[in-house]
Amino acid sequence: EVQLVESGGGLVQPGGSLRLSCAASGFTFNKSPMSWARQAPGRGFEWVAIIYTDSSAVYADSVKDRFTISRDNAKNTVYLQMNSLKPEDTAVYYCAIPPTLRSRGQGTQVTVSS
Repeated sequence: EVQLVESGGGLVQPGGSLRLSCAASGFTFNKSPMSWARQAPGRGFEWVAIIYTDSSAVYADSVKDRFTISRDNAKNTVYLQMNSLKPEDTAVYYCAIPPTLRSRGQGTQVTVSS
């Protein structure tokens, strides 16, 4: 059974940083691309970033040059380093096996506020 567990969210001031983690199990992690998505209050899901098995990555324009996705195949974990956070980054963040969000976990809340 696929299981994804997100962690690392919290309250941070504008301009601050957070690193999210997603622990994966139940599938061959090193053979799967992974993605992060988010859902802001009252809004739909927004794709944030994807990392492929060769560790190449693609980002949404809204987070490019601020967020970095990475993976550690030895730990079956994918990360999202978020820098220069803005209030509009406030959302619940999910990891998933692309191209859908069906596999997502419970998510982790990120709140950017002064």
